[in-house]
Amino acid sequence: MCRATIYDARNNFSALVKKAEGGEPVELTRHDKPVAVIISYEEYEKRGKKKSFFERWEETRKKYADVFSDPTFEGLPVPEDEVLDKDYLKRIDEMWG
Repeated sequence: MCRATIYDARNNFSALVKKAEGGEPVELTRHDKPVAVIISYEEYEKRGKKKSFFERWEETRKKYADVFSDPTFEGLPVPEDEVLDKDYLKRIDEMWG
């Protein structure tokens, strides 16, 4: 991966875009920290649009409709790191009553 500062990118944008078109991602930095990446349009298309939570949920609901409609189904286990803490839930409850 090629690396360039924002300043260099401003002055050499065409050359950096050519590198990206050739398949080499270009990392842009500010104060030595990565802030953006230039990639080819082909690479962008390959990565595709990320689906929203609701789109993924709808796909899952359709895919496992038989499981969700089973009367003995008690729900999906929630990973421990996904469980909301009590303080957060209390604040939400206070906000939305």
